[in-house]
Amino acid sequence: MNVVEGRSYGAAPVELGLRDNWLQFTLLIVVNMCVGGLVGLERTTVPLLGPEVFGLRNDLVVFSFIIAFGLTKAFTNLAAGALTARFTRRQLLLTGWLAGVPVPFMLAWAPSWAWIIAANVLLGLNQGLAWSMTVNMKIDLVGPARRGLATGLNEAAGYGAVGVTALVSGYLATSYGLRPVPELIGVVFIVAGLGLSLLVRDTGAHVALELSRHLAPSLAADDATLSTIFVRTSWTHRSLRGASQAGMVNNLNDGLTWGVFPLLFTDHGLGLAAIGLIKGIYPLLWGVGQTWTGHLADRVGRKPLIVGGMMTQAAAFVLALGLLRWPLVAGVTSAVVLGVGTAMVYPALIASVSDHAHPGWRAKALGTYRFWRDFGYAAGAFVAGILAETLGLDATVVAGAALTAVSGLLAARWITEHRPGGPTS
Repeated sequence: MNVVEGRSYGAAPVELGLRDNWLQFTLLIVVNMCVGGLVGLERTTVPLLGPEVFGLRNDLVVFSFIIAFGLTKAFTNLAAGALTARFTRRQLLLTGWLAGVPVPFMLAWAPSWAWIIAANVLLGLNQGLAWSMTVNMKIDLVGPARRGLATGLNEAAGYGAVGVTALVSGYLATSYGLRPVPELIGVVFIVAGLGLSLLVRDTGAHVALELSRHLAPSLAADDATLSTIFVRTSWTHRSLRGASQAGMVNNLNDGLTWGVFPLLFTDHGLGLAAIGLIKGIYPLLWGVGQTWTGHLADRVGRKPLIVGGMMTQAAAFVLALGLLRWPLVAGVTSAVVLGVGTAMVYPALIASVSDHAHPGWRAKALGTYRFWRDFGYAAGAFVAGILAETLGLDATVVAGAALTAVSGLLAARWITEHRPGGPTS
């Protein structure tokens, strides 16, 4: 018999907190490094495969792989929140890894662009399930007082791996070509991620323990359906609405730079190694910075980091164009500023959503938030493709700056602080 309040679940003790769960937490950190490494394969080389390997000349068609990835990941995030009511987090984590197994091979030897798009559908499934579950499981383990730190460490591991992989794949492409060597390092991530996920223990007992200690009642069953929580998180709850729109625009500008920056800086004379450096610095700083900004969000609050981070990202787009006379300087400077701004925003947004969502429906709220956030990838690629074709790459970067600044202002207006169990509650 499982006893939650007595901190016994089977034979294993159950308690909330990073210190009490450091082994499982660390294991999940390494798993998420593998999740991030797999998507990092695409940051440098895939945007260049379209024109250079498959002869594509339309920017919207080139960016279609990002649209496929973003839409699949967005809807998988949404489904993942609902699926936690029927399956354990561990089962969903393993399913995500199984979906990702073919991805490196498809990218390495795809005979047509349709195969690249298909690989990104599978990659979206992998990221939507595996990354969602590592976030949820870490939040489950640490409890309400250290959500910012937990999400910061999780995202730091994932996006740090994205940055390192983008950097390595760029240098490999310089020596061995765009395919297949850069893509095949993904096999290491698949084997390690799937193998380590088999060792992960589910966190259902930790959710039960937090529920038993939570002072506020949860919603009634009829009010905790996915459709109800989707509407609540997307619009009717003011702070959750603010976080959802900020998350979407944050990844909109990421999707935009994912497709546009390699083409922009290639047009200005930079080679694959330099492109790899630019595409690596951004997610690397984004990742590593979250080990600090996540902890800071627990101390100073979520809102200052969210609003300040969005404005910092907007400034990065301005710098990318303002310094374009020196393309490497422009690329590195914008990547640094964009990475810092995103590091400020990312853990604070997830922590803010977790603060405002009851443990009974938190997974659905996070799934909805992550739906809108990763829908931004598809929206950014679509907007970038249309604007690049009609107005050019420079105008596309200006649009990214304007949208990001407006989003920051909306976040300032809508988001409020609320940390149940935290230092300021």
